Amino acid sequence: MPRASAARWAAVDWRDLPGWGSSDDLLAAWPALLANCQRPAPGWAEFCARAAQQAPADATEATLFLMKHLRPWRLAADGGEATGLLTGYFEPQLVASRVRQGVFQWPLLALPADPALRRLPRRDSDADPRFAALAYLDDPFALLQLQVQGSGRLVMRDANGGAERVSRVAFAGHNDQPFQSVVRALLERGEVGDATPPSLRDWARRNPGRVRDALAVNPRVVYFREEALADASQGPRGAQGLPLVPGRSVAVDRAVIGLGTPLWLDSTEPWSPGAAAAPLRRLVLAQDTGGAIQGAVRADLFWGWGDDAALRAGRTKQPLRLWALLPQGLTP
Repeated sequence: MPRASAARWAAVDWRDLPGWGSSDDLLAAWPALLANCQRPAPGWAEFCARAAQQAPADATEATLFLMKHLRPWRLAADGGEATGLLTGYFEPQLVASRVRQGVFQWPLLALPADPALRRLPRRDSDADPRFAALAYLDDPFALLQLQVQGSGRLVMRDANGGAERVSRVAFAGHNDQPFQSVVRALLERGEVGDATPPSLRDWARRNPGRVRDALAVNPRVVYFREEALADASQGPRGAQGLPLVPGRSVAVDRAVIGLGTPLWLDSTEPWSPGAAAAPLRRLVLAQDTGGAIQGAVRADLFWGWGDDAALRAGRTKQPLRLWALLPQGLTP
């Protein structure tokens, strides 16, 4: 198990979990739970073997099975705070070109083999012919977003004008430079009124000669590798090595929560300001990590791909409570 000093773990009763048994259809979560068992963590083999032999007839049967074989543990920070933060992320889907042409001028770089080359800051790598591009995007801010998310889908035509196809690019490394927010810098200077993609694209259209200097505010470059997208219904692979499931996979601080751990999440739906805050309570799986995801009561929920997922992810900044569900006899 990860280090227990980073969190306070308290064994609790199932009745202490808000909405348990009523707010989530655990039968619908069952396929994700079984897929999670493809990479069982230490102490999980027996539970996963039993789960693989089950075919629950309904949500009640699935709930009772989990209650019989798992035990809930409330998570709190070292200072005792039981409420943390839920954010969201998604997989961007972007139009790209295999070659640099027309509006497609912004390179998506492959990881250089030379360690010294891969550490160059953005301003140097943008103009260095030694870097290989997997594809070119038509929007510099979409490129930055892709680097923040760590993976994405590219819709593009081959260099010979062949049929449109979709592939996936996944995180392959970065240049070990610090991250600085380009968008925050533009906001602080009053050059854009908000951080929405239309506003950023409009600024780039009106200031073509200033875009490269604006991007250079962030010296970090993320490198990618291209992967075939054999099944468009599957998400990208997370840190656990399994495809992420929309609405079920979360990124966590693996120093506190072990990858593969089922979690009960208690938060609110990410709707627009002023709307009623409907509860968001569901079973999720710790299957990914992220540099900004630190602490015991901290999670980043994967919403999927496409425009709706992007909207949900952008609006997710909610209060969070978490319970880890561990096999009977396994302690933090």
